[in-house]
Amino acid sequence: MQGTIDGFSYGLVTPLVAYLMACLGGALGLRCTTRSMLVAGRWRAGWLAMGSAAIGSGIWTMHFIAMMGFTVRETPIHYDKPITFASLAVAIVMVGIGIFIVGYKGATGTALFTGGTITGLGIASMHYLGMAGMRLNGKLEYNTLTVSASVVIAVAAATAALWAAGQVRGFLWSVGASLVMGLAVTGMHYTGMAALNVHLHGAAGGTPAGESPASLLAPMLIGPLAFLFLAGVVVLFDPMMVMGRPAAWTTTEQRPGIPAHATAAHLGRRPAARSRHHHEGTRRPSSRTPQNW
Repeated sequence: MQGTIDGFSYGLVTPLVAYLMACLGGALGLRCTTRSMLVAGRWRAGWLAMGSAAIGSGIWTMHFIAMMGFTVRETPIHYDKPITFASLAVAIVMVGIGIFIVGYKGATGTALFTGGTITGLGIASMHYLGMAGMRLNGKLEYNTLTVSASVVIAVAAATAALWAAGQVRGFLWSVGASLVMGLAVTGMHYTGMAALNVHLHGAAGGTPAGESPASLLAPMLIGPLAFLFLAGVVVLFDPMMVMGRPAAWTTTEQRPGIPAHATAAHLGRRPAARSRHHHEGTRRPSSRTPQNW
């Protein structure tokens, strides 16, 4: 027996709020990634870690806000707490791997493709692991073709967002990228939900194991939301984020994707040029001195 699925039991409220959370997490994460490219050393790692947590928290929060509006008419839905927590960890870790690759190697070529693929797979893994945490009187079945389409959407969205973060073109550029990323991530979620069918075990099913959405998801959302708020405060009051791209990089070697030997060669030529001009400047007065006498 097939269950009657409703993904919009609260109308457009849950999709809109979910989209806004995906945009918020994407905006903060992309701005942190952009900021990391303007510094070096531990500061870069710190900004990339914050960006990873922001994007992971944003897409996880988006997913479960959207799931608040998901119902199966014939059976209640509960959630397994360990698996639900594990989906958040998977999102942050896999998104972090992709962001660190782009942050240290640059948002071009192989690094961008690898980082975008890993980040997109992290988004998709979070979604389907979160779905695996559902407990109901039935079995979840997926359409393989639609699931594949949702994964492709996630990878394409993540790659495009990381490329935009690597451009370092100012605040409005990142806002536009986050809006696109939020749309793609939310679209990936509902594409994945469209692939779902619920095959009920029987008409007389008991209460499923786990906890109800109200008792589990609502308290669990407080932590990621609080983190996104704090990350927003950090980004908002960082002067380099407000001003966008600085007039010049502080050092050439801070730019991701620039080999260290190229920086050394570049820096090694400048003193010679200055020294030559300095010697020429010191010789000219002495050559004119006899003429003046």
